[in-house]
Amino acid sequence: MMEQPREQYVLITGASSGIGRDMAIQLSQHYSLILNGRDSGRLEATRLACSVPERHSSWPCDLADVNGLAESLSELLSAKNATISGFVHCAALLNVLPLRSITLEHAQAVMNTNMFAAMEITRLLIRKNVNHKALNSIVFISSIASKFGAKGFTAYCASKAALDGLMKALAVELGPDVRVNSVLPGGVRTPMTEAMYADPVTSERLTRDYPLGVGLPSDISNAVHFLLSDQARWITGHQLVVDGGRSANISA
Repeated sequence: MMEQPREQYVLITGASSGIGRDMAIQLSQHYSLILNGRDSGRLEATRLACSVPERHSSWPCDLADVNGLAESLSELLSAKNATISGFVHCAALLNVLPLRSITLEHAQAVMNTNMFAAMEITRLLIRKNVNHKALNSIVFISSIASKFGAKGFTAYCASKAALDGLMKALAVELGPDVRVNSVLPGGVRTPMTEAMYADPVTSERLTRDYPLGVGLPSDISNAVHFLLSDQARWITGHQLVVDGGRSANISA
C-alpha cells in the first residue's frame, strides 16, 4: 500500500494572542498552520479568524511545562499525517518583577516558555522518523531585551539572550538544511505589554524613545514572513532587529 502524502504545516507557538495571533492570521494566507497556545478557547478564536480556517489545526499546550512537550507534538503530527516545514516560536512569558521578588519557580517557568520549549520542539522536528526532514526554516521571536537591561526584566532578559544564543548555535549545527534566525522586536503594543502603556508617564517615554513610534504586531509578522520565505534563502544565524530605531537612539 502506498504511503499517503503528508501535509506540510508551519507551527506557530503563542498564537492565541498578541503578536502570535496577528502572525497566524497573516501567515494563514500563505501556509497551512498548526497553532499553539495555552488557552484553547482563544486559540480556536485565532484559528477561526485565519484565512480558510479548516486548513489549520490547534495544539493547545502550556509550554511552561516542557515535560511531555515533544510527545504531545509527535502524537499530533502522527494523527494528522503531517510534517512541519517552518517553526516560529512566538510564545513568551513576561512578569515584571524586581530581583528580590523572583522565585526560582518563576524564573524556571520563564526559561521553559521562552527558551527551553523552543529547544525541545526543534529537537523533535529534526528527527527523521517524526518530521521526515521537512523542516527548512526556524524563526525565534526574541526581543531587544536580549541586548539591553531593564529594571524588573531580569528573568525575561536572561531568557531572550539564551534564545538568541540557541539560535546562533542551531544555525551552525542545522545548516545547510535548516535556516535559523531570530526577530528582535522593540516596543509593540500587545495584551502582554498593555500594563506598561497603561501608565501615562511610561507610555509617553516609550513613544518618545522610538524614532518611528511604537510598533504594531504586523511589523513583526512581516519580518517573520520574509525570514520563512525563499527570499531569505541565504540568511541564517541572524538577529533581525525590528524596533522603530529604539536601539539606535543613544539619547533615549
